[in-house]
Amino acid sequence: MRPTPEQEDTSEHSSLRRRALLKMTAAAGAAAALPTATASVAAAAGTPTATGATAAKPGGAFARSFAAPAARVRPKFRWWWPDALVDPEEIKREIDQIAAAGFGGVEIAAVTHSVSEPIDPSRHGWGTPAWVAAVETALRQARRRDIVVDLTIGPAWPAAVPGITPDSRAAIKELAHGVAVLPGGTAFTGPLPEPVTAPGSGVTARRTRSVQAARVVAGTSPTAFPAQLEKDSVTDLTSRVSEGRLEWTAPDDGTWLVIACYERGSGQRPEGPAHTSPLSYVVDHFSEAGTRAVIDFWESRILTPRMRKLLRETGGALYEDSIEMETHATLWTPAAPAEFERRMGYSLMPYLPVLLQTKEKYAFSFDAATNKAVRRDYMEVVTELYVENHLLPVQKWANGLGLQLRIQPYGLQTDAMYKAALLDVSEGESLGFKNLDDFRCLAGGRDMGGKLVLSNEAGGTAGGAYATTWDATLRKLVTQYAAGVNQAVFHGFAYADAPGAAWPGFAAFSPYNGGAGYGEAWGPRQPTWGHTADIAGYLSRTQQVLRTGVNKVDIGVLWQKGYAGSGLGASWFSGDGVPVGWTHLFLSPRLLSLPGAVVRDGRFAPDGPAYKALLIDGDVMIGREHTLQLDVAEKLVGYAEKGLPIIVIGDWKDGHVPGLPKSGENERLLRLISELLARPSVFNVPDRPDVPRAIAALGLRRDVEYAQSSMLLHAHRADTEADYYFFANDSVSKKGSTGTPISHDVTLTTRRPDVVPYVLDAWTGTIEPLATYTRLADGRIRLRVALRPGATTIIATARPGTWIPGPAPRRHATSSQASEVRLAKSGRLEIRDTRPGTYTTHLHDGTSVSGTIEKVPEPMPLTRWTLTAEDWTPGADASSTTKTRRVVELDGLRPWPEIPELTDASGVGRYRTTVKLGAAWTGGHGALLELGEVYDTYRVTVNGRTLPPADQLTTVVDVGPHLRRGTNSIEVEVATSLLNRLRVSNAPVFGVAKKQDYGLVGPVRLVPYGRTAADG
Repeated sequence: MRPTPEQEDTSEHSSLRRRALLKMTAAAGAAAALPTATASVAAAAGTPTATGATAAKPGGAFARSFAAPAARVRPKFRWWWPDALVDPEEIKREIDQIAAAGFGGVEIAAVTHSVSEPIDPSRHGWGTPAWVAAVETALRQARRRDIVVDLTIGPAWPAAVPGITPDSRAAIKELAHGVAVLPGGTAFTGPLPEPVTAPGSGVTARRTRSVQAARVVAGTSPTAFPAQLEKDSVTDLTSRVSEGRLEWTAPDDGTWLVIACYERGSGQRPEGPAHTSPLSYVVDHFSEAGTRAVIDFWESRILTPRMRKLLRETGGALYEDSIEMETHATLWTPAAPAEFERRMGYSLMPYLPVLLQTKEKYAFSFDAATNKAVRRDYMEVVTELYVENHLLPVQKWANGLGLQLRIQPYGLQTDAMYKAALLDVSEGESLGFKNLDDFRCLAGGRDMGGKLVLSNEAGGTAGGAYATTWDATLRKLVTQYAAGVNQAVFHGFAYADAPGAAWPGFAAFSPYNGGAGYGEAWGPRQPTWGHTADIAGYLSRTQQVLRTGVNKVDIGVLWQKGYAGSGLGASWFSGDGVPVGWTHLFLSPRLLSLPGAVVRDGRFAPDGPAYKALLIDGDVMIGREHTLQLDVAEKLVGYAEKGLPIIVIGDWKDGHVPGLPKSGENERLLRLISELLARPSVFNVPDRPDVPRAIAALGLRRDVEYAQSSMLLHAHRADTEADYYFFANDSVSKKGSTGTPISHDVTLTTRRPDVVPYVLDAWTGTIEPLATYTRLADGRIRLRVALRPGATTIIATARPGTWIPGPAPRRHATSSQASEVRLAKSGRLEIRDTRPGTYTTHLHDGTSVSGTIEKVPEPMPLTRWTLTAEDWTPGADASSTTKTRRVVELDGLRPWPEIPELTDASGVGRYRTTVKLGAAWTGGHGALLELGEVYDTYRVTVNGRTLPPADQLTTVVDVGPHLRRGTNSIEVEVATSLLNRLRVSNAPVFGVAKKQDYGLVGPVRLVPYGRTAADG
């Protein structure tokens, strides 16, 4: 966990500690709801050969790529291997399974936290010949199945390699300190004080870097934590040390501390049991030596000629997890003092005491202002060393192999936004990120750097092993799509078996510390796997659209620090702006130095997000202090001179530079702030609630407008052909999310007067012109978005004929008394409603038409079902499953735990019923099948025909085109998780979990509707 703004000065946590997090957690319709057309563009056969979607193609090409997205825009799986203890045939089989399920890539990761029996790392460890051969097998099969393969850069996280020791120059370092209390006038004679933290395993060497004395502030305790020291009393005693001994007498006044600092290896190893022999140790991510060790190992031990060729053919990216440097001392690199002085312009050494930590708590303190300034400056240097010595060299090397570099660029208090701007692919995570603004931080960097993809480690759920549903996973993921994510890497697909694994097979994090663990082991072991291709298709099409063109955003929020994962939000916009349609991303100071950071036609970054305005507040990481870098202030003045609207919050008369100031810098900053505030395009408000006043005064208008909604989220992308609007009903992430349906009038900005709206159905791959909308006098388009909880829709505005050949529909409705207006194949307007009557429909030209729907049958409750269930139980070995068929006649729907034959069952249930439609049923009728509650995934078959993929989050299916007069059969196939069976078969691990209410729970109704021509 990261520090709160109030904690940063004495932060207890300097990085995201996944290891600690895991220990803690282990213990513990859319498009159908819019009036759309029936004359749709059907899914085209074949798969496009494009490697990614960056621009829509005119005519039918975009429709074809939307219907069948290429592998590189499809979601991926993190593919967990028990190191190299894998079988070539099983590898091929699993690639085939992933491809058949519609996924486009895998990330091979050695994660063995759950393995109860050791794997011989000398024979089957990461990087061994066996591992290289297994990866080559995976790459060859992936090439055959059009699957992209990513590889982790080391055996686990953080990046590490065998062949180095903690004492090696390339290994990650720490600065350990020892302290001795010395009363005034007392002599210190003898060995230097030993470090207060013991060395890590394997650490045998250390180097004395400094010995200092400092006087304790009068009236405070020398053993307090942190000890309060007088800044001006720091005395360098290093030159007095001889052969590890010091002779020095403290001055008579006060109590003194002697502080000795030792540079040594931290001994940090990558996560999990031993993956290699010899052991791997984490490399120094801030030095050239650490990076060189990684590259040299790959070049000498992994990159065979075959491997190089295969990586160029089907390789995707090298991957690094979040930057989790763990030490009970102080994070360090040998070049820190020299690099700090070169970059910051002053010596670090007199201020070194306030950097020293013990178990992630600062041990010493000067005054609060100095503490914050020096610690901030140090992490600025750490950012630059990481970028220059690790990120950019590794990326250049990876690109030379034909690979991208994908990194989760957070985990330390460093500029993750800047790193996201430089990376080929940056990544966030569902488990560690606290809210959508954490993703918006990385998206801001991505877009300013001109990059395309923001990846997400998706589906990591604490305690969710074998209990995670696609319903819950999708509900969370779609909100993250709205925040800028456009690639999901699911956590994860587990290799079939490993030593000591229990049914249903090996899983990376289950069991974990005796509990169920976290994440989900997707794959054929899951009953839902048979339905997963429908979900993969939906996600692929969504990602295709979200990688088309350029992300367009209303407001750029400038933060003084580029952290990601803090859980903090944007002033006013996160809480009040988003619910009315405003969009925002975050910017760090370094992003203002990128080539795209220019103003043109009143927009910032016009070729990227094209921000309408920038927002400046105090530093939210340190209680909103009014800090601003001088170069940033100068740039802001320049932007304002070119007419860029800027909103400044607060009274900045106390403004100061964020680091340790040089002479005259604070005065210079105040002059620049005064100059900035005097510009006509700059509006200063007293506090956050006053931001709307600035918006009005500056004449700002958002791209998408809607009335107050705590649940509607959206993202906007644009290319030369169209604007693309992704909408989601946020039922999970925001305060106020209620999990209820929403229906809102939404106004979309248009760039051309002749564009028309289309609905892109990500579940089926169809594109349909919208039948009901209003074109406003200013050219904008108003339409209604109606979404059930968690559901999404995609609206695109494009010129007629862009995707569907021929002219635009001759007429469109602006409103109707009927519940729905559609476009028939003939091009005429058609109305639908569940009630008979004559309905008036208003058209865009000011005229009105009417149509009459004759008698409509009443809704029909469907309560009698024959349930044929496959009860999944452990088979002959850990990765085998026995499926026992059970048939139950139901007079009323209820969850499986309430059905005696299925009380502990997990598996797949097929519910079958019949409906008789009388002679009055004609071609003028249709029907919606309302399924009610379904746990978890489902497919619908009517009269022997499996219907197109259904929106898994709406549980309403239009079955009208498939019904007939007479007797009709309806079958609903429902798949569950494995939890209920595991509660019994593996009670020590899963027995404490609560049963899940599986199956088709309902209530289920067939709701007929009538349809007729609007003017018929």
